[in-house]
Amino acid sequence: MLMREAKNGLSDEVKRIAKVEGVEPERLRSLIARGLVAVPRNAGRDFPGRAVGMLMSTKVNANVGTSKDYDDCDEEVRKAKIAVQYGADAVMDLSTGHDRDSVRKSLIKELDVPVGTVPIYHAARKRRNAVDMTSDDLFNSVREHAKDGVDFVTVHCGVNRNSLERLKNDPRLLNIVSRGGALTLAWMLHNGKDNPFYEEFDYLLEIASEYDLTLSLGDGMRPGCMADATDRPEFMEFITLGELVRRCREKGVQCIVEGPGHVPLDDVELSVRAMKKLTGDAPLYLLGPLVTDIAPGYDHIVGAIGGAVAGMAGADFLCIVTPSEHLALPTVDDIREGVIVGRIAAHVADTVKEGQRERARLLDERMSRARGDLDWKAQMGLAIDPEKAERIRGTRMPEGETCSMCSDLCAIKLVRDALNQKAMDKSDQRGA
Repeated sequence: MLMREAKNGLSDEVKRIAKVEGVEPERLRSLIARGLVAVPRNAGRDFPGRAVGMLMSTKVNANVGTSKDYDDCDEEVRKAKIAVQYGADAVMDLSTGHDRDSVRKSLIKELDVPVGTVPIYHAARKRRNAVDMTSDDLFNSVREHAKDGVDFVTVHCGVNRNSLERLKNDPRLLNIVSRGGALTLAWMLHNGKDNPFYEEFDYLLEIASEYDLTLSLGDGMRPGCMADATDRPEFMEFITLGELVRRCREKGVQCIVEGPGHVPLDDVELSVRAMKKLTGDAPLYLLGPLVTDIAPGYDHIVGAIGGAVAGMAGADFLCIVTPSEHLALPTVDDIREGVIVGRIAAHVADTVKEGQRERARLLDERMSRARGDLDWKAQMGLAIDPEKAERIRGTRMPEGETCSMCSDLCAIKLVRDALNQKAMDKSDQRGA
């Protein structure tokens, strides 16, 4: 197991990741050993690991997956490949359709990035009614996914009797919007029992330890709208997840913590810092966060705004939001757009993040120099989405070296030519 290995010494894998991230290998080893950095990778898979957590570059995850209405395995695999092609660091399979096993196994086979799942979706589909699933269904689904090679799983362990009681005492406008959280809550109410993933957490740790499976402690009580943000049910879950993080570290199991969905802009930093404090600086994985509720069709932009602010405050892992959020299953184009916008948010965060600031700003400086030189080839090479940049420039290409916005009145060209002419005049005067 990577976390235990890190406690015993420096491995070649840690050295490789340290070089990629621009940190000292010994420092990275210590961060992994203490649970401050996670590298999700199943013991049965072999691909270059991606580090998530303190001092690491901000990573981006893309969600794919079938539904009952759109159950096309090949399409979801295509989406996942597009996501990786455009820079996603990980892919989660949220399939709830009939062919969900094929999707999961295909993603594991086809991708060389971490693959995550939500086993409760699988367990719920085993029964005619989701509330009839058993504790064995839940744990067997986790084991099945781990055995297949899944690298990380979302488990909503923080939805328990304590958080349910807090939700009853502090009603919300939208109650629970997490699908896994809702399934857990419905099961608890129907069966009159506590969440098996919480009650039998030690068993979950045994499975995770066997396969070096990273646990993504899910945000089942995340707010689904501005009105419900930073409330008591959310913070009750934070507290529970912090306790579970400690238990993971004691057993040498890697874990990350998932965070809130809809948060007003001025509460994003508060939420991130609170989660980091209560979970012992565990790697933090956020959906968005979304900072307004009124932009359907543009929620990928809303999520990028929130993600950049969250990353600046300490978030480590951003789940992309697509233009289809709240509206429909995303298309391939939606996934591509979401990944690109998510990567922009991650880079913006890295320009101010400890451990990554200098490396990230160097890219911006290189772009600035290319613009100053009117070097279009270099600009396209540095662009997060060079295809779109080239397409836009190509459709309105000027005759000269400038863009068609300013043309011969390009500020950069005017000043450059004026300075060059001034230098030539001085040279001529010296020659005379």
